[in-house]
Amino acid sequence: MIQLTEAAVDALRTAIAGSDEPVEGLRLMVESGGCAGLKYMMGLVGEAEPSDVLVEQAGIKVFVDPMSIAYLEGTTVDFVTSLEGAGFTFDNPKATWSCSCGKSFG
Repeated sequence: MIQLTEAAVDALRTAIAGSDEPVEGLRLMVESGGCAGLKYMMGLVGEAEPSDVLVEQAGIKVFVDPMSIAYLEGTTVDFVTSLEGAGFTFDNPKATWSCSCGKSFG
């Protein structure tokens, strides 16, 4: 199961409310690339794909494609604000290592 922290839920609710287009939920996926071999991708979407796995938490729908769910199982998504900026972070127990930016892993 993928978990969203309270801060991530709040950030997503704000993003959804501010979207110019209708939003059904968040697409979370893994793609080849990044400095560590795989990278996290996410974005708001208007509808799910038929093959998506649905994770819902606190009214936020998260859509994950079947290939990505194997990499993301057990991941916690957080939203962090610091002096360096603000953004989503991923605590993925399946990642054996990650790059310093935290957006790619291997």
